[in-house]
Amino acid sequence: MSAKENLTRIAVDRIKVRQHPAGTVAVVGNPNSGKSTLFNRLTGLRQKTGNYPGVTVERHSGIARLDNAVVELMDLPGMHALSAYSIEERIAVDVVLGRMPGIDRPTGIVAVVDATRLYQGLYLLQQLLELDLPVLVALTMTDAAKAGGLSIDREALQKHLCGVTVCPVVATTGQGMTALRDALMQLPQQAPAKPPEFWPRLATEVQQLSADLPASVTRTEIERALIDGPGDLETHVIGELGDGGHERLQQTRHRLFGDIPPLAEEARHRYGWVRKVLPGVQRQAPVLTTWKTRLAAWVNRPVPGTVGLFLVMAIVFQAVFAWATPLMDAIDAGTAMLSALVMENMPAGALASLIGDGIIAGVGSVIIFLPQILILFLFIIVLEDSGYLARAAYLMDRAMRSVGLSGQSIIPMISSFACAVPGIMATRVIPNRRDRIATILAAPFMTCSARLPIYALLIAAFVPHTDIGFVNLQGLVLFGLYMLGIVAGLLTTLMLRKTALHGPKPAFALMLPEFRMPNARTVLMQLRSRATVFLRRAGTVIFAVAVCVWALAYYPQSDGVASHLLEERAVAAISLTGNQLEETYARLDNEAAAAQLEQSWLGRAGKFVEPVFAPLGWDWKVSAAVIAGFPAREVVIAVMGTVYAVGDSADDATLSERLRAATRADGSLVFTLPMVFGLLIFYAFCMQCAATLAVIRRETNSLRWPVFAWVYMTSLGYIGALLVYQLGNL
Repeated sequence: MSAKENLTRIAVDRIKVRQHPAGTVAVVGNPNSGKSTLFNRLTGLRQKTGNYPGVTVERHSGIARLDNAVVELMDLPGMHALSAYSIEERIAVDVVLGRMPGIDRPTGIVAVVDATRLYQGLYLLQQLLELDLPVLVALTMTDAAKAGGLSIDREALQKHLCGVTVCPVVATTGQGMTALRDALMQLPQQAPAKPPEFWPRLATEVQQLSADLPASVTRTEIERALIDGPGDLETHVIGELGDGGHERLQQTRHRLFGDIPPLAEEARHRYGWVRKVLPGVQRQAPVLTTWKTRLAAWVNRPVPGTVGLFLVMAIVFQAVFAWATPLMDAIDAGTAMLSALVMENMPAGALASLIGDGIIAGVGSVIIFLPQILILFLFIIVLEDSGYLARAAYLMDRAMRSVGLSGQSIIPMISSFACAVPGIMATRVIPNRRDRIATILAAPFMTCSARLPIYALLIAAFVPHTDIGFVNLQGLVLFGLYMLGIVAGLLTTLMLRKTALHGPKPAFALMLPEFRMPNARTVLMQLRSRATVFLRRAGTVIFAVAVCVWALAYYPQSDGVASHLLEERAVAAISLTGNQLEETYARLDNEAAAAQLEQSWLGRAGKFVEPVFAPLGWDWKVSAAVIAGFPAREVVIAVMGTVYAVGDSADDATLSERLRAATRADGSLVFTLPMVFGLLIFYAFCMQCAATLAVIRRETNSLRWPVFAWVYMTSLGYIGALLVYQLGNL
């Protein structure tokens, strides 16, 4: 099917939804139950991605084609029960209860239950059956259950669920999907599911309370208010009960639970029902231990598991650098070629410079990160779908707790060594908001690939290439800068968790999923979704900033610089020919570009702020380059190449020679060893990435955290550079 035909079909599907609404069905299930794979199988490319109102959690919805009708599906975040802990679980609960602003309550539920973990799945399923909505059960992983010697009696399970339809499926292969689609088509018109009796006393108390409440307050809302305690639902129910509502709720709670924690009492009753159901529903046949089972057990051990984790992370780390480099070089070369093509075929002036140096370069500065984003998220998605990511979080939990984080922070922080943007986006796997924000604020300290050109230039130019035993001094300095970023990030999280993000350490409990082969179709769809999110969110901001930097460096144009360049070129043309003439033209162009930059708004800004950075040993040229680098630190080399009149080829020895020879008005050297080490410290700490700030803004849904990160990291960089320079000069 062509792309045009596919878009036409999607448009027709959406028109059908508006004309013949068959209902909106929520896809609900435990994490790692195959929920998203099932959703992708049902909807294909007919999906939309947005955000829930007021939060950064993504909302996935799609269209399921069912013969002559269509149904809109919502893929809700995974949850273990209606007692929510993480922000994603709270959103899922609010949606199914009809309490999410701007989102209509679903007209039905597809409950996804992992056949290999029926004990856990039936706990949530009980609660979903009490929502007074039609429910359809999709029993996933049936192939894995069969391979493990587990057989499930579908008819017996349907009987225990009071007639709710159960459809065994294998979402990765499509087995059983026809029967599921047929049942899904009838779901919105079915009567609400009847919940099984598991705790008669609770049902009686809820019934008595509901007699004094309006019909809009559901049985589940009353249950959650009683069991979960203080929160929005309890406040809502108390308000509807009127005077004495709080005392009445407390009395009911005391009669039901006494001194026992309500959640524990609920779990006792619900799991009691599950234990009664399971013997008549599933049978476990003896299974021979295979090499896969032994390998999984071996990987779960602390020592081999930790060694394996570091090997996997080393592969990911190497792949992000090695695999992405050719693609990034190709994008960079393509951008440069397109920019040169524009400059050659358009009349010289502001419009050509805006398109070539501003717009094309701005877009290129965003797209160049895309290979790293795709490779990194490819690994994360594969590791997550295979079940390995949960094991990595478990293995690193104890080490990360020493700085106030949990094991789930290790993957985002390691990812940030390639680029902080995907590292910050990877924090979505962290359920606790405090842990998530602390990890987000630590991620920019990790030495990303954009810092490496600056480190390489300064270290090669000013650190002697000598060996200390088996260690090279230049390599030792680079290693020290990496370690400095790691220590600063970990100390930052420790400080935040003891101050602004202080709170109890969250209980880190997870269910280790079985190792599974990821589904290629699901992986590619998730990869496309995350790439689109990156380009839409980070791209718009950094593009706008890049155009602003171009304007600052281009305006105002100096007629004196332009006329002097023409005169010098005319003189050179009289006396020189061939390669000598071309080299002279290039030198004159570079000198003119440096003179133009000096009198531009950017150059003037560098001279204006020079007194602020003078205690660090910087002159106006270094100050201007650093100012230009605040939106994206990788442009610093190009600006230095221009300001020191060597062009954009800033990685040559020519720029290193110019830096070593740069002097002040009094003849003293600008780039002394204390100044250079202070500059390296500044770049190790300072926040210079508009894309990172934009993503922090989006992921925290707050302006104060990116502002705090910029002020904190920039101040830390300034103070570090100041101390190194001043103490070095003593």
